[in-house]
Amino acid sequence: MVLASRFLRVTDPPMRGPDVMAVQRRLIALGLYTGPFDGVYTPATARAVEAFQRRSSLRPDGVVDPATWTALGFENVQWGGGRWHITIDTVRNVLGLYEGGRLTATYPVATGKPSTPTPLGDWVIIEKTPNPGGPFGAAWMRLSVPNGGYGIHGTNDPSSIGRSVTHGCVRMRNEDVLRVYNTVPIGTLVTVTGQVFTARLLHRYVPPGEDVRELQTMLSALGFYRGSVDGVFGPGTEAAVRAFQQAMGLAVDGVVGPQTARALQSAYDIHLGDVEP
Repeated sequence: MVLASRFLRVTDPPMRGPDVMAVQRRLIALGLYTGPFDGVYTPATARAVEAFQRRSSLRPDGVVDPATWTALGFENVQWGGGRWHITIDTVRNVLGLYEGGRLTATYPVATGKPSTPTPLGDWVIIEKTPNPGGPFGAAWMRLSVPNGGYGIHGTNDPSSIGRSVTHGCVRMRNEDVLRVYNTVPIGTLVTVTGQVFTARLLHRYVPPGEDVRELQTMLSALGFYRGSVDGVFGPGTEAAVRAFQQAMGLAVDGVVGPQTARALQSAYDIHLGDVEP
């Protein structure tokens, strides 16, 4: 399990969207990016990200991962009260809209899958973008989660609504997201509730489990593991983890902690070509 929105990177066709635009805006403010402010993740954007990562003592790979999002240090709009309140139940996949403490509407939504869950907690809408298009649909409302480009947005895949399938964003039908977008202002409180997914450290001595099986599947797809996908963290799995850590420039200890898990999820997303929010 990794708390990570989609990993922004150079792809063909290029990734685009309001999350890319937020990164470009921040890089412009830092004096690192002089290209077009267009929400398209181009090689020029990646070079600016690499420059920022070097400045921040991060791995300069041009991929905007959770550590890079956090280091970019976006300023958040603080909640100062207000008549509107949004709740999101990630178990039932339902968004509730409250006015003055009274529930006025509910909408079905899609939320994060277990491996990339929607972050639980109280957040604030810090940005609104009309008609971002593509996988973001008819509207985008960015949340104040510091380690990713999370938001409430529309979709070009209405069949996903009601399911836990996203990279952590909250998807709505386009007609529904427009109703919410046109109602709530920047600064609206958004409370996300649901099941807390906890991730254990994976190492040679952990009991077998589905998380080890998922690790083996990812390492196998990336070419580091050739053993059985059986959920048992044996010598072969440990060797594969060490090889992956070596390749990624991480501490080579054979233990899958938060840093290795983030790098693995990023590499796996890139391998799959996954660019959905």
